Amino acid sequence: MTGTAKNPEYDFLWCPGCGDFGVRRALEFAMRDWNIEREIPMSHNVVVAGIGCSGNLVHLYEGEQPYGFHGIHGRSLPLALGVKMAREDLNVVVVAGDGDFLSIGMEHIAPQAARNLNICAVIMDNGVYGLTKGQSSPTTVEDTVTSSTPYGKLEATLNPLDLYLTLGVTYIASGYSTKPRDLAAMIKRGMEHDGFSIVHVNSPCTTYNDTYALLKGNKAKGIDPLAWEIPDDHDATSKSAAREIIEQGGVPLGVVYQDDSRPSLDQRMSGVRERVTARSPQSLLDAFSV
Repeated sequence: MTGTAKNPEYDFLWCPGCGDFGVRRALEFAMRDWNIEREIPMSHNVVVAGIGCSGNLVHLYEGEQPYGFHGIHGRSLPLALGVKMAREDLNVVVVAGDGDFLSIGMEHIAPQAARNLNICAVIMDNGVYGLTKGQSSPTTVEDTVTSSTPYGKLEATLNPLDLYLTLGVTYIASGYSTKPRDLAAMIKRGMEHDGFSIVHVNSPCTTYNDTYALLKGNKAKGIDPLAWEIPDDHDATSKSAAREIIEQGGVPLGVVYQDDSRPSLDQRMSGVRERVTARSPQSLLDAFSV
């Protein structure tokens, strides 16, 4: 592992070459531009993390920091919901890994998609549980030998983009950690989207699942790249077009789907508040004494 002795810029541990360094930089770019455009301080941003290597993204700048909430495994979305319900004016970003978000945390995706919770989730997918020594995750390729699957993974490989589209996530983007500027643009667009946004990032683990060559391709070794750019003429507002992109396989790079027609949870709650008559604290206390 590498830490402050080799990289004094950081006060946390990541392995050399970890894709999460690129994701960190992309999120930093996106938040910086977000703040400048709106003339707001960094403290109006909240980064909510679960457990895993991705959790280190609660640390961004050397200077002013966003609020960071390092929660428990798989529960980043309920925590983000709580933050948003209390302070809907804040820009809330979830950071999570494929094990954290798509295994124990998968049960929370559908409810937030149904609510259209107005947050942006940035998912770092390295195809393994990197922090706990390389066990297989939902996105590990079938038959892969890992520390938890010595005879090969038996479960089918999960396609996260297909899952998000099926569950009704209203903004879905797919990126690659070696392109932080492109990734930053997708994250910022996700933060600007009024609804539930997920930016799914292929972020290779150099220790347990180094997929750089597979993603980028290697002509000398006869490896075709898995990553490919979504065509400029792709209609991201069309669910059927998004499905076609996903079904082409590989790792599409760009915005897969965006639905701006559904109201967000913020908007629905605003409508509820207009219809509800507020009660005084005393009337609430009196209700218990009847």
